[in-house]
Amino acid sequence: MRVLIYSYNYYPEPIGIAPLMTELAEGLVKRGHEVRALTAMPWYPQCEIGQLYQGKLFVTEQCNGVQIERCYVWVRPQRSLTNRALFEISFVSLSFLRALGGWSPDVILLTVPGLPVCVPAAMLGWFYRCPVILNLQDILPDAAIHVGLLTNERLINIFRALEKFAYRSATKISVIADGFTKNLIAKGVSDDKIVEIPNWVDVDFIKPLALENNYFRVKNKLEGKFVVLYSGNIALTQPLETLIDAAKELKDIEEITITIVGAEKALARLQDYREKQGLSAQKVLLLPFEPRDKLPEMLAAADVGMVMQKRDVIDFNMPSKIQVLLASGRAIIASVPATGTAARAVQNSGGGMVVPPEDPKALAEAIRKLYSDRDLVATLGQKGRQYACDNYSFESALERYEKLFATVTGH
Repeated sequence: MRVLIYSYNYYPEPIGIAPLMTELAEGLVKRGHEVRALTAMPWYPQCEIGQLYQGKLFVTEQCNGVQIERCYVWVRPQRSLTNRALFEISFVSLSFLRALGGWSPDVILLTVPGLPVCVPAAMLGWFYRCPVILNLQDILPDAAIHVGLLTNERLINIFRALEKFAYRSATKISVIADGFTKNLIAKGVSDDKIVEIPNWVDVDFIKPLALENNYFRVKNKLEGKFVVLYSGNIALTQPLETLIDAAKELKDIEEITITIVGAEKALARLQDYREKQGLSAQKVLLLPFEPRDKLPEMLAAADVGMVMQKRDVIDFNMPSKIQVLLASGRAIIASVPATGTAARAVQNSGGGMVVPPEDPKALAEAIRKLYSDRDLVATLGQKGRQYACDNYSFESALERYEKLFATVTGH
């Protein structure tokens, strides 16, 4: 089949949707399909276009058999309604023009965030007379409203209308967690239109590695430490201040080091918070992202991996880092709502503990428990690894996407 993957993010962006869409595109190519990836110039998470792509309107690249078609987007580090609107307008308009210049697809896979792009995707589906599959990685605008990013009533109504249009115009909707299904059904979406395909992890790439002589531990002077690691997006849904507050509760145990890996601009905010709490850089270590080929060793450097959410993040967000942490064979502490999709995923895996979100004392207590019970740490890690291999393998997800594409195209 000819597959058009329509995504705001793609390689070489290191986190979020980009690695997932890149792996899916390249996996489809290996199975004999033709793939176009329609995307923006690399911009995330630094919120600035990469140096190699600056000053360009369109770029076409070939990478591992995938034809990558990029367009300019308006990106600024400053968060504002105007900047976000210009970002959406630039991508919606320029990506649509870019899409008209290539071969005709048999199926379009549109990944969300964000919502405005559902309009050109629907138009392309009509133009090419092909089905459009909506892939939900977050449920918008629920996520934006709950974290306070979207507060204007008129804008909320516009985005609600876009959401309804997206669901109505899509041929099928693929969701990554059961909580998403419940959310959509409550909004009137037919159950037979929804397909659950969890995000995956390459269990041959992300795997348990020894702590001894670990590259990341040696580089950052973490040998002999009990490392609690958070790595990934640092945004409005991830209250990393709670993890720093928990570190303050653990000042009496010198061996415990909280390590946070993220975008440098986000780390600057956390550095200010760490200093206000009177914590040293040895207690709360703030580090930039590692190159992707070093990701397995970075994850393996941890004794415990962290998942963080705010208390009102229930059924509209499912962190893809859960699959990655499980595959790394490290115990998880999930500071997330007990009734949310993330909590269910961790509990079902048997690979971690769930504690109340935004509760530093409860989080500190869980870290203490694992620090004092290394057998439990090992058991959780082993169970999580096995669960990832059994339930989140890339080949399984790839087969399910192929089956979905075949269903909607009749191929």
